[in-house]
This record gives sequence, C-alpha cells and structure tokens, in this order.
Amino acid sequence: MSIHIDLEIERLLQFALQKQLITKWDVDLSRNKMLEVLQLSDIKPVEVPEEQLNAPVSILENILNWAADQGLLEENTVTYRDLLDTKIMGCLVPSQGEVIRRFNEQVAQDGPQKATEFFYQFSQDVHYIRTDRIAKNEKWLVNTEYGDLQMTINLSKPEKDPVAIAAARHMQKSEYPSCLLCKENVGYAGRLDHPARQNHRIIPVTLSDEQWFIQFSPYVYYNEHAIVLSGEHKPMKISKETFKKLLHFVDQYPHYFLGSNADLPIVGGSILSHDHFQGGHHTFPMEVAEKLHSFTLSKFPSIELGIVKWPMSVLRLQGSDQEELVEAADDILQQWKSYSDETVDVLAFTEETPHNTITPIARRRGDLFELDLVLRNNRTNEEHPFGIFHPHQEVHHIKKENIGLIEVMGLAVLPGRLLDELKKLAEWLPEEDGLAKIEQDEEINKHYEWAKKVKTNVPDISQDNAYQLLLEEVGHIFATILEHAGVFKQDESGQQAFQRFVQHLQAQLT
Repeated sequence: MSIHIDLEIERLLQFALQKQLITKWDVDLSRNKMLEVLQLSDIKPVEVPEEQLNAPVSILENILNWAADQGLLEENTVTYRDLLDTKIMGCLVPSQGEVIRRFNEQVAQDGPQKATEFFYQFSQDVHYIRTDRIAKNEKWLVNTEYGDLQMTINLSKPEKDPVAIAAARHMQKSEYPSCLLCKENVGYAGRLDHPARQNHRIIPVTLSDEQWFIQFSPYVYYNEHAIVLSGEHKPMKISKETFKKLLHFVDQYPHYFLGSNADLPIVGGSILSHDHFQGGHHTFPMEVAEKLHSFTLSKFPSIELGIVKWPMSVLRLQGSDQEELVEAADDILQQWKSYSDETVDVLAFTEETPHNTITPIARRRGDLFELDLVLRNNRTNEEHPFGIFHPHQEVHHIKKENIGLIEVMGLAVLPGRLLDELKKLAEWLPEEDGLAKIEQDEEINKHYEWAKKVKTNVPDISQDNAYQLLLEEVGHIFATILEHAGVFKQDESGQQAFQRFVQHLQAQLT
C-alpha cells in the first residue's frame, strides 16, 4: 500500500488541533517543522477526512513506514523508529513554559486532581506515554490471604534492539543528560543508547524548599504513574528529609500517594544515582491491608502506630502533624539502621557495610497523614547469594529481579518473557506427555518443577482452564516472593521477632 505522506502530515496536524497541542496559529509552523524532520521541501494541498483519534499511533506508523521506504531510517528497527516518531511529535508539543502555565491554571481553577489528569492525558496525546504498547500488558488479580494482589506482565518497554546495541558501541560516549531522570531530558533528541524526549515535559514542584519536578513514567504500570524527581542529579538517600518531602508532596496533591525505593543495592530501585520518588492516583493492596497490632510510642503520643497484615514487614504511622510524623519516622529509621536480631538473620552491619534501610510510602487518609515504613535488609549469605530477603532461588523461574517500591505495595511487575512461557505451559500441561515436553524445552524447562506440582495438585487441568490456573498460581508465587522479602516472616518466630523490634522502639523512644 502506497502512503500519501502529505495526507499523513495533515492528519497529524488535525489530531494536534483536536487535542489542543497546537492552535490554528501554529499550523503552518508545525507543518514546516515536520517537513524539515522528514527532509521534504514542499507539500501539496490535500483534503483531510474528519476523524477523531484517541492516539496518533496509526498516523505515526504510516509516516514511519514511508520514512523506511525513503531510506530516512538507518535501520527499520524499534530504536530508530522511536527516535524518529518522537522527533515528529516534538514538532507539535507546546513549550515547557506553556505546559506549566496550563497546569497551574488547572490547579487554580479546578484543583490539583484535575491538573494531574490534564497532564496525564497530555503525556498520552503527545505519545510520550505509548498507550499502544501499554495496552499489550497482561493484567489480572489474584486473591490471597493478604487481599487481592495486582499482577502485570510488562510488555510496554521495547525489547533490546541488537542492531542499535551494536551501533552504540561505536558511538562516542556521552554523559549528557547524566541519567534518564535528569530535568535536562526535556526536549532531548536522544541517541541509540538514550531515548528521544522531544515530546517530554515536566511540572515544577517545591518540596521542603527544594526544586523538584513531576513527570509520568513512559511505561505506566498503574493510573497516573508519576515520577517526582530532584532538579539536581544527586544519589538517593533515605533520611529525615525524605519523609519531609513525601509528606509535603501529599499535602499539595492529596489524591496521590508518594513513595521512595530503598537506598541500598538489592533492596533498592533501578536508578539509585538520581534522587526520585514514585507516586500516582492508584490504590495498592498494601494501602487497604488492615493493621494486625496497634501500639504507641511515649515520645510521640499523638501518633497512632501499627503493624500491617502484609507479607513484608510494615509499620504504619498516622497523625495530623507533619513535623511530628517526620520526627517519629526518622527516629524509627535510625533505630532500624542499627538494629540486629541474629535469630531471624537480621544484622545491621557486616564490618562497616550497612544492611538496614526503609522503603517509605506517604498518603493522605482523610484529614490524617499516613506513612508506611517497610523494613528492608540487603544481606546475602551462601544459601541466598542474591539476598536473604530477596526472591529465593526456587521462584527465580517467575521473577529474580529486585523487589522495588511498586511490588512492595502489592503490584507485581513481571518480565515480558513470562507471557509466551505461560502460554506454552498452558498448551502442554494438560497433555499426557506434557511434563516430558516441558522438561525437554530449553525456553520453559526452568518451570518444570513448578509445572509438576501444578499438575499433581490439579488433576483435572484442561486446555480450557490451564492458562487461567497458571495465572492464579503465579499470583500465589508473588505472595511467596513478598514473604521472602519480608525481614520478619509470617511464622510464629518471625512475628515474635517483629514484636521484639516494637518493644525495642518503645524502650528507646520515650
């Protein structure tokens, strides 16, 4: 099918007008920018059919296919196509100042919730959030003793492009921007080893007298998956300032939660080099989990504290006074950083190396502020070389990556490879020789022991129910993974150890 490039350019301009990315006064300017990107010197008048599109994906696909035919793409791969379609959309995106003006106008007129909704929709309209890829993610719920865990198999991140990886080896190394989270990414053209960001905009927010910014994750795992990043490229560090900033943010945006990954390897996030938080307008399973035990600290009489019924080890603090919550959270952090209990493998240090830290999450609960402090420890030993409080070897066939903030709260982000593996397992498992096939298949033989257990426990497994059954089983494995990451286990000795830590806090914080 031949592609009429003049028509596709005009269709994209029509889309941009409908989505209010540009005004009628910007049409000629935006058209000329696109002509420059596509190395065209003229364009013929065409009649554009009236259409209402939710996303520019289909138009961009046509333009990219045309560009490939014209030799404008060095290689017709995902990486090169992404660099070009982002550059095209960059011709249609309002300036940083204009987006901030519109956002602030929404806050003033309709409040912060409407403002973040506007910015979220804008980030989709400009194709910064690639809705077509996110739609491919597999999502489901699994009921467990900890409530309904939220499961996703992530297909939104593009697979690594071997052509681009090979080409990038010959490029001069660049240290600009310093990382993927730096504010300097706004409008950046990108390169083979760094995504294009001409369609990327960020919103300033002041946290504890520091300049920070709000943006959305391009690979959103939940509604309004926001990243709140420091304007300065500095490493993550959980401290009193962290708690202060988290609470200051949810004071300004009370419909959002905001949390931080831990600041140590193994239990920390994927980008520890740039201080940032993750938040959004979403209810996670941990948020609705009930408190198992309540207790008080005489040093902070107005704060309610409790142990949450959750596979990881969570202390919940509630109060109306932000400053007192900050002080209490910091005192608990300092006590935890130096706390050891060898009976449950918790050691604060190996020589000078620290092991204890916290994953904190802040939210509003009506008029109250709420802080969840998730206790973390990153020790390894001979039995668990990847981490004692990390997914253990027997669950690595499902997930072996770090358990970060999102998963701590009960939303599994599972690797994309798992989707095809589960489909193949579901096809073979009901067959008489299914287990033998699984054992001999290089792609899925890592699941053999698990498949054997499933087949033993569910004798009536069939082609009709196998896939759904495996999804359920994956959810229960995720609950086990979270239990592995919990420093105080769910058994009697683990819960007694948790109570000992509470008693330690009560004795120290008087």
